[in-house]
Amino acid sequence: MSTGSEPLAGFAVGVTAARRHEELATLLERRGARVVLAPAIRLVPLADDAELLEATRACTEGPLDHVVATTGIGFRAWLEAADGHGLRDALVGRLAGAEIVARGPKARGAIRSAGLREAWSPESEGCAEVTRHLLGKDLAGARVAVQLYGERQPELTGALRAAGAEVIEIPVYRWSRIEDPSPLRRLAGQAVAGTIDAITFTSAPAVAATLAVAAEDGLEEALLEAMRTHVVAACVGPVTARALTEHGVPTVQPERARLGALVRALVTDLPRRRSRRLSVRGTSLELRGHAVVLDGQLRPIAPAPMAILRALARRPGHVVSRAELCGALPSRPAGNGVPRGREARPQADEHAVEMAVARLRRGLGRPGIVETVVKRGYRLACDPRLVDRLAAGAGG
Repeated sequence: MSTGSEPLAGFAVGVTAARRHEELATLLERRGARVVLAPAIRLVPLADDAELLEATRACTEGPLDHVVATTGIGFRAWLEAADGHGLRDALVGRLAGAEIVARGPKARGAIRSAGLREAWSPESEGCAEVTRHLLGKDLAGARVAVQLYGERQPELTGALRAAGAEVIEIPVYRWSRIEDPSPLRRLAGQAVAGTIDAITFTSAPAVAATLAVAAEDGLEEALLEAMRTHVVAACVGPVTARALTEHGVPTVQPERARLGALVRALVTDLPRRRSRRLSVRGTSLELRGHAVVLDGQLRPIAPAPMAILRALARRPGHVVSRAELCGALPSRPAGNGVPRGREARPQADEHAVEMAVARLRRGLGRPGIVETVVKRGYRLACDPRLVDRLAAGAGG
């Protein structure tokens, strides 16, 4: 049995990444997380590269003043496509005479591997800073090539055109919805039901696709509310986080837009938000996402018993009635498998509470942690006066 020493042990984390999802999952699993893979989008190379060829020829037919490389994979794909049409040398020659802006280090690495040098790169790795940088120059009549990354960038290209530039958009690839959205649909439902502790996003299209799938099941607002409350939304950077931020969802973001940094940020934030330590019968009991650490051992707990334990832990040492615990039980699935919202439960559902408490006691594996108070309900075996004094001291 795991000791729970890994920082993410006991937590379930959804991964929506399309590219490098295996790498992200491995990084999370090494830190103890249970990973739920649910790719939201897929990368689709242009089936008909006529538009890319036309844009590349436009770049080679005259001098370029500025070039924006937005992604490493996209910049490399552009040069490879040019090579296939016998245009690589001409394109590289034009790029060498231009001011090249690299949106981030991966784009910078691709530029340098082609024997070129970037002139500038933003600290934020965001298109807004790229836009501000270019608008600080005289763009009247300038020719600017913008390598796109999966979708059009109207904020950037529109601003450049408004400043008088001729903008050549380079459509190297595009994002598309995943062909089978079932894993993503299940992830959204699990987040709403409270069995997922965090969801990671590595691109803005992945956020949009996740919300769209949730909306198809009537769960978009419920998913957003889950991410505002009990599900941590971890985004690789501000561009990815923008749509969530606009919906009032707090996000966790690393200082640098890297997978490793994203995982480190989650390691710092998730336990702080989704864990709690209590002293029960002289031993330390730590509640994590879907498990507890008791006597130094990680013990997975099923959703219904875990919901009961969390309800008891909100008032440690105090009696919580069966009726209150009924409302704490996870939502029952509707006929189509989509969780319903929590609703008033009939008195007969107190039997479900009794069953969940019995399963909780078995899962904890130690008697006396959860006490029955006859005709009143259940309580964690803590001294409420001590807990209240500790809470008051912490608040002071």
